Amino acid sequence: MILNTTTVKQQTSKNTQANPLSAPSLKQPKQMLVAAGLVASVLLGSVIVGSEGSVQGVLFILGLLLGFTLFHARFGFTSAFRRLMAVGNGEALQAHMVMLAVATTLFALILSSGFTFTGATPAGYVSPVGVSLLVGSFIFGIGMQLGNGCASGTLYSLGGGSSSMWITLPAFIVGSVIATAHFDFWMNDMPSLPAISLAEHTGLGYIGAWFVQMIVFGLIFLLTLYISKKKNPPKMKNLPTTQGWKRIFRGSWPLLVAAIVLAVLNAVTLTVRGQPWGITSAFALWGAKIGGFFGLDVTQWGYWQQPQNANALTQSVLADSTSVMNFGIILGAFLASSIAGIFALKKIRKGVAASSLIGGLMMGYGARLAFGCNIGAYFGGIASFSLHGWVWMVMAMLGTYVALFIRPLFGLSNPKPNDSVC
Repeated sequence: MILNTTTVKQQTSKNTQANPLSAPSLKQPKQMLVAAGLVASVLLGSVIVGSEGSVQGVLFILGLLLGFTLFHARFGFTSAFRRLMAVGNGEALQAHMVMLAVATTLFALILSSGFTFTGATPAGYVSPVGVSLLVGSFIFGIGMQLGNGCASGTLYSLGGGSSSMWITLPAFIVGSVIATAHFDFWMNDMPSLPAISLAEHTGLGYIGAWFVQMIVFGLIFLLTLYISKKKNPPKMKNLPTTQGWKRIFRGSWPLLVAAIVLAVLNAVTLTVRGQPWGITSAFALWGAKIGGFFGLDVTQWGYWQQPQNANALTQSVLADSTSVMNFGIILGAFLASSIAGIFALKKIRKGVAASSLIGGLMMGYGARLAFGCNIGAYFGGIASFSLHGWVWMVMAMLGTYVALFIRPLFGLSNPKPNDSVC
């Protein structure tokens, strides 16, 4: 049977209207950009291995994989918090709980056994709980909603072609450096409890702490389902995709798949460098080095007098494992967006430019105060059984709620209950 072209178009239109969540098709790959991304990745990877060794090279590859994964699923922390607080859509936060559950399980095995591929003793991110954490994570929560991206979101969106991130990232770096100048005040003059590990400082051990966190993850998952049932929020919009094995390279990934992949990659990072995945300490380092080039002496600031930070200042950024992974994330996202055919820089609206600048400054400052961002404090902290990770999550959620009232001042929209998709 031969179908009339007009009939086919009308039928396609009807199907799209009937199912607004059906995924749109992908564009053709941008071959020149893909080639450029591959060449840049190989060249940078070769320089890293040649100057700093194979371990740094492996971490660069892990960064590529993280960027590739983040972009393919558009795995958001900022949007997850915003959708839940604005309209009660908990789909993305449910994926967070799956990610944290898998990561917690893997981290428990690694931290309790002391296993790493390099022989280094693995150590999770366990930080103090004090005023600096409360203020920093709250500020970060507001900042990521104004900047339209968290720490990981800033990097993968930059690699994916988001023009506003060219404002957010430099502001993020500046905010990070300013925070290091105030480090002594927040750490020494403000009250704080010590670092508390649910596994090591409560008598629960890793098995007991694992059970406790699994219960909490389950309760949060059920709570999001309850909120969703009560508020009946709009569903998340599907992303352009293909089917079959091609979806790995040219399609959107289901959130739950990305959640598991990110958890595994974070665990592998722990076994390679002895620490979980982190992002924002590199921003402070980049800013300090740039400042030093222009005559800014940060060596007398308390943050930079800590042995690890002082040592990083004297070495190449390629010797810093967090920096190497960040470079990989940007390039991984660039490759993913180029293969999908959607990499394109767009004009930035004035309101977005202002919010990106303010949001970046707030995230940079807040991340240093809170001992990390959505990756180092929230993801890495909770997976490491640190109480500070849970506190970070609560305060960032509160910051997100406040930001919902600030975003419209910059022309930024929030999800609404009557939206067709969220």
